[in-house]
Amino acid sequence: MTFNRRTFLGAAGVVAAALSAPMVLAQGKPRVVVVGGGAGGATAARYIAKDSKGEIDVTLIEPSRTYYTCFFSNLYLAGFQELSDIAHSYGALAANYGINVVHDWAVGVDRDAKTVSLAGGGSVPYDKLILSPGIDFVDGAVEGWDVSAQNKMPHAYKAGSQTELLKAQVMAMPEGGTFAMVAPPNPYRCPPGPYERISMVAHVLKENNPTAKIIIADPKPKFSKMALFQEGWANHYEGMVDWIGEDFGGGNVSVNPDAMTVTIDGEETKVDICNVIPAMKAGRIAEMAGVTDGNWAPVNAADMSSKADPDIYVLGDASQQGDMPKSGFSANSQAKVCANAVRGALTGSKVFPAKFSNTCWSLIDTNDGVKVGATYEATPEKIAKVDGFISQTGEDADLRKATYEESLGWYAGITSDMFS
Repeated sequence: MTFNRRTFLGAAGVVAAALSAPMVLAQGKPRVVVVGGGAGGATAARYIAKDSKGEIDVTLIEPSRTYYTCFFSNLYLAGFQELSDIAHSYGALAANYGINVVHDWAVGVDRDAKTVSLAGGGSVPYDKLILSPGIDFVDGAVEGWDVSAQNKMPHAYKAGSQTELLKAQVMAMPEGGTFAMVAPPNPYRCPPGPYERISMVAHVLKENNPTAKIIIADPKPKFSKMALFQEGWANHYEGMVDWIGEDFGGGNVSVNPDAMTVTIDGEETKVDICNVIPAMKAGRIAEMAGVTDGNWAPVNAADMSSKADPDIYVLGDASQQGDMPKSGFSANSQAKVCANAVRGALTGSKVFPAKFSNTCWSLIDTNDGVKVGATYEATPEKIAKVDGFISQTGEDADLRKATYEESLGWYAGITSDMFS
């Protein structure tokens, strides 16, 4: 399937039409609270408010006034996007749909009283609660690193200031220096993301610091789009990138932020930059709400409702839902299913069978775009993959350029779907 802004929004329009014409409850307006204003939360809030035509009070709790998308943040590192291109605000959600946007941290959930506590004081009541808090990091996942070291060894896996910091470090790296990445174990946000980042860093270094080296310490034996990335690294950045996988000790890693060293399977290396991407878990509010089991929040595939509480829904990266990867596209797709279900539960409007889709695009070098994706359906056990597709090695330059241009159209479409 080919995506551009028009086709993406056209598909969204079909869903919007299907969700229209709600049945109003006899008594006061039902209340939906959404925690997290990313691809899952912003989309869910927008669709519920828009398609209920004012019959549901929607509150969106998000601490950041400006949201930087993690998707496309790697392109900022290489200069293919400006920081302003991946920055978005919530004004249109309030102005166009009457969403009550609260810029604060959600710090607690009382499931009995059905309230969400705010860091600034007070609480917000709900009839249905949607949690889309993204990811946090597992404590102690990388020996020697915690978030207090993120300025010396940035993760840059929550876009914004960390992304700016990593870019500044790359641009200032000494001639012939070493860039190291500690890659995360599965599952994690955006499976191709670390390897697109390596590609974008290599793009910068090839132009500005061609004798520099890149080391990847990876606890996995393989990774998303592996053949495509390795082909691209060989074609564009020959001899620059050294991937050390599980079989070669890539999972036996420690770091020393003060000394700027990385130790891989007992061998210590002095580095100039170390991008540590730790193991991940659901954003902390999901755990505080009591809807996690281990690191993630199990949900029912049909509506993304929590298996711990039928009045709480969990979207995107934080959810444990089955076969879908943790991506912005996935969160947006899940949000529309959830919005349909929540509106149906609160107003009696028709609920349609859940269907999901995802595509992840990656840029390897200028106009060298690749993608992987699939469609999914809800089963009693999980969100299950129906079919899929992936770019092939050896594709011609025109197809790769078209794939990259398709990703630009998708980005315009999804961010409009979230924020306009």
